[in-house]
Amino acid sequence: MAETSTDCDTETFRENNKVVKNILFIMCDQLRWDAMSCSGHPSLETPHIDALADRGVRFNRAFVQGAVCGSSRMSFYTGRYVQTHGARWNQVPLAINQVTMGDHLRKLGVRTALVGKTHMRADLEGMARLGLGEGSDEEFFLRECGFEVVERDDGLHPETRGSSELAYNQFLWEKGFTGKNPWHSAANSVLDENGNTISGWLLRAAPYASKVPESVSETAYMTDRAIDFIQSAGEERWCLHLSFIKPHWPYVAPAPYNDIYRDAEIPPPNRSSEELADQHPVLHAMRHSRIGRAMSRPDARRLVIPTYLGLVKQIDTNLGRLFGKLKELGREKDTMIVFTSDHGDYLGDHWMGEKDWLNEEIVRVPMIIVDPRNAADKTRGTVTNKLVEAIDLLPTFVESLGGASKEPEQWLEGESLIPILHHDASTKRSSVISEADWGFLEMTKYLSGVQVPRAARATMIRNDRYKYILSEVGSNLLYDLDEDPNELCDRGDDLSMRTIRNDLHEELFEWFRHRRHDSTNNDLFMQMTSAPGSAARQGIPIGYWDEQELEAGLQGKLY
Repeated sequence: MAETSTDCDTETFRENNKVVKNILFIMCDQLRWDAMSCSGHPSLETPHIDALADRGVRFNRAFVQGAVCGSSRMSFYTGRYVQTHGARWNQVPLAINQVTMGDHLRKLGVRTALVGKTHMRADLEGMARLGLGEGSDEEFFLRECGFEVVERDDGLHPETRGSSELAYNQFLWEKGFTGKNPWHSAANSVLDENGNTISGWLLRAAPYASKVPESVSETAYMTDRAIDFIQSAGEERWCLHLSFIKPHWPYVAPAPYNDIYRDAEIPPPNRSSEELADQHPVLHAMRHSRIGRAMSRPDARRLVIPTYLGLVKQIDTNLGRLFGKLKELGREKDTMIVFTSDHGDYLGDHWMGEKDWLNEEIVRVPMIIVDPRNAADKTRGTVTNKLVEAIDLLPTFVESLGGASKEPEQWLEGESLIPILHHDASTKRSSVISEADWGFLEMTKYLSGVQVPRAARATMIRNDRYKYILSEVGSNLLYDLDEDPNELCDRGDDLSMRTIRNDLHEELFEWFRHRRHDSTNNDLFMQMTSAPGSAARQGIPIGYWDEQELEAGLQGKLY
């Protein structure tokens, strides 16, 4: 592998190597696809993210497989649909038989490191059943979703949880912040105009600055840890997953980011009064949940959205620091950079807050990929409307780092995006899939008489024009995205749409039938065992009439 310490060496690397040396895999938490200036936001300025898009390909229609952190991230990390990996919501353990990003990339000699959030919960019961002792490499990677942990912080440390072992808290104590949990009492709390401390969990706290300065905020801290890793890695090959906790709630930003967009143009909410008439029971429950009612209030949006935008702006600023360090270290031209999000945020659209359902605001995410190789030069600065999925990233990483372009499909269900990055080629995919499980939510109590949680799920199939949602509770929904791009008019009961609805239903049924739960089996094994004469050559000549027929069978001839 060519060294990359000088400009001459990095050019040699790009010309002579068909594989990428490193991958910087950046994920934000709860960042909407449209919350960047390069995707058209009227107020938000994200120059460093925009510059990244100018150097690579921006995927304008990228979709996650789960409508909440845990399920979505497990699809990113395994390359598998939620239906297949089974971790259907936050805190649902990822079964120990699942093969993760770290497992795939370590086979290629690539360190797979984590700074930030995974929201993964380990399958402790499965590990105990197999007798995996504490301290072994297998036990460590199974606990940490396959990652080598530089710093893990899922960003959920309210006052009621123990947090003395949190490295970020130890950092804040060293900086002079006191209290048993400064993550809660300082980084995610504010002082109001009267000097009173307000918890950042309360929406009314959003306009005020956090009690910590920007330089020691969560976003800056995680960026520093990522820079530390890249500097210490030297010439080792690595994939670093920098997983920011923001702009996920608590909606608290340090100065000046809490105030930058306070008077900026905030787009009106994407909702209509017609949505409230004859509502689907699940949507009705979500709109009447606490967060739905809160974010439907105009005053809540006026408080929260400027802070949300400020948190995105702060991420962009810190990415500028990170990208500058990459360039300084000579890593810019041998490192693939990926920028994305695990899902979006309703922010009052459709009269809802948070996530957990299947509108574009939630399951459509930003995705930018910069491939440093010369082969990608022809697509730099382009925007593609091809439908892609989160599960496409892992096969892209495997191929880019020198692995097989097609891993056994019982493990990786996505498609490598290299053909798009290098040739602007078409994909095999004509639709995308996303799943929502809402039976874990308090809002299920608004659905009287409905058996939950097993029935509390829905599956979306979306193609270039239509989105169909198969809901286990209430009717199924259909949107014509050409006529109704904002998804304000459900056509699920429209008789004129019956043929389209039936076709999408059948396509979704076909998708269900083709999930690969038989993870110990692969197509190559099936092809070998089904080859003509295979059984006979193993000494099991079933059905042959005489020696002549057997001899022909041994030679692979069919009768």
